[in-house]
Amino acid sequence: MKHLMLLSLVILTGLLRAQTLSSPNGNLQLTFSLTEEGEPMYSLQYKGKMVIADSKMGFTIMPATNLNAGFELKGSYKMEKDSVWQPVLGEYSQIRDHHNELLVKLQQWNTDYVLHIRFRLFDDGLGFRYEFPEQPHLRHFAIGNEHTAFKLMGNHKAFWLPADYDTNEFPTTISTLEAIPSLIDKVREEPLAAKSPTENVAVQTPLLLKTDDGLYLHFHEAALVDFPALMLNLNAQEHLLTAHLVPDKNGVRGYIQTGGMSPWRTIIVSDDARDIIASNLILNLNEPCKIEDTSWIKPIKYVGVWWEYFIGGGSTWAYKENSHHYHAANTQHVMKYIDFAATHGFDAVLVEGWNKGWEDNVAYYKEHIYSFTEPYPDFDVAQLRDYAASKGIKLIMHHETTSSVVDYERQLHQAFDFMKRNGYDAVKTGYVGPIIPRSEYHDSQWMVNHYNYVAATAASYKIMVNSHEAVRPTGLSRTYPNWIAQESARGTEFESFTGIAPNHTTILPFTRIKGGAMDYTPGIFEGDLSLYGDNKAKLSSTLVKQLALYVTMYSPLQMAADLPENYEKHLDAFQFIKDVATDWDDTYVLEAEPGAYLTIARKAKGKQEWYVGGITNEKARQAVIDFSFLPAGKNYTATIYADGKDADWRTQPKSYKISSKKIHHKTIIKQRLAPSGGVAISIKEDK
Repeated sequence: MKHLMLLSLVILTGLLRAQTLSSPNGNLQLTFSLTEEGEPMYSLQYKGKMVIADSKMGFTIMPATNLNAGFELKGSYKMEKDSVWQPVLGEYSQIRDHHNELLVKLQQWNTDYVLHIRFRLFDDGLGFRYEFPEQPHLRHFAIGNEHTAFKLMGNHKAFWLPADYDTNEFPTTISTLEAIPSLIDKVREEPLAAKSPTENVAVQTPLLLKTDDGLYLHFHEAALVDFPALMLNLNAQEHLLTAHLVPDKNGVRGYIQTGGMSPWRTIIVSDDARDIIASNLILNLNEPCKIEDTSWIKPIKYVGVWWEYFIGGGSTWAYKENSHHYHAANTQHVMKYIDFAATHGFDAVLVEGWNKGWEDNVAYYKEHIYSFTEPYPDFDVAQLRDYAASKGIKLIMHHETTSSVVDYERQLHQAFDFMKRNGYDAVKTGYVGPIIPRSEYHDSQWMVNHYNYVAATAASYKIMVNSHEAVRPTGLSRTYPNWIAQESARGTEFESFTGIAPNHTTILPFTRIKGGAMDYTPGIFEGDLSLYGDNKAKLSSTLVKQLALYVTMYSPLQMAADLPENYEKHLDAFQFIKDVATDWDDTYVLEAEPGAYLTIARKAKGKQEWYVGGITNEKARQAVIDFSFLPAGKNYTATIYADGKDADWRTQPKSYKISSKKIHHKTIIKQRLAPSGGVAISIKEDK
């Protein structure tokens, strides 16, 4: 009987070797098969060239069951979907979801365990996930390992971060795959608030690769729900990536109930770098919006009591009586920010350090740190609420947890109720330091569920969420559009720490931002921090590049992060920040090369206005801006914010010039960008 079963399997696998799925345009082709041992395998081709060679799939489940072999095919189904949906906020007013799907149903012959694998192939890439149907012989299990592999075809150039369970704030390193093992230990020396590196050589997703023949491959995941985050083990000599799920501190990588599923494993593929940025594959793989009334979800342009804490001027988050430190979150000081926001047409003011607990915010050793309903005595919630309302300004609440997440969840409903009673409808959450519960990491399953719980709970209070130090996003802004932005990468604050490389912002749109909007907090005009005290840090860009980031770094939540007095010295340049939109009808990637340069144009939502941002790395270059995205037959005025002739991020970062030019859809402008410089353009239709 056993021999007959094996013979039947061999016949089936022969048939399965011919089971393929093509993308709608035919450029991508997926092949799925079972080996003679019943191991599920897949491969992927692009324009006839192998991108991912035969690669294994499946899991080891605890205590010791292999869910990656011994399968037979019980059925397979194909379908096509072509639809259009409208994001609440986004880079496009509508997004097309056009894909072909293959569902394979597998059953393990020695256990009767059932596993489904669903593939979706788009013109720009592949997504696949594992589904665990409810079944009589398997009700729940723990994951020991996921065996998903990505067998690459060469020693590709990689844009990588070292795998770490607690942080995604490393600088991006660019090297070949084979060089990563010799570099990774040095990269991991970067001082960060909480680090838990993998014992082996592994990298984070999103991971971007470039092949020798100019093919770009982007690896990530979509719809991260009730599952640990995905890292990638690297066998550098074999050019092999394999799944590495973030465990808890007991070594368990996930507790699964049947009836559930994994996140989608995603691969975006193109021979044009612009397509990587333009891809909506990750959003398309997420569930539709779960919020019935989204009218309260709005883009936000804000200022805040924030940057002054980092620059070394003496401001502090903590209030202490009879202290020589200046507690910046005081009523009168916040009123000045409200006045500035109202004068210049901003939407909101963020205030950090307003609540009790900052005076002893010790991570990991103390479970109750903050109150999220009790302000310091010099912060008058009611007075500021009324004053902000009189000026047409909203206040943004700040909930730093110092990673005492258990205590934050205890207070969450009270905190959100307090916010709504006092006129706050947006919150910035923070997770600095090691996690409590002490068995968890920032990117483990329990914490993934926490971030999603906060977003869902906030939605029930009509509150928008901007999470910092959280797991990197995976397109869940489609499902919970009130999850308006995340940090989840190395942001502007590092300009005041160990620094940011000039190429950093030319990489993030290809990597981290593919998962969702980033609260990067751009707009620093005064980059010499020694002017404030002992901090010797200097900004890694020109002033104009800071303007361009409002276009190139997508987010419906945009901060003008510098001090108000620095904007008042350059009100002509500040005008671009005041004008630039935060929500878009359409996006046009004009030119792009990761780590080198990027030029993007966008159309403002519901307006006949367009904005262009162009940035470069440490090398000066000439941006070629083709305005063919503009409607034909009309004339426009472009206001161009450009680096000055002597501009250089090291010597003359604040050198800029502003000019106007009449343009139309056939206009092409060649614009010099200074070293780590940029160009920003606002365009309005002539009346």
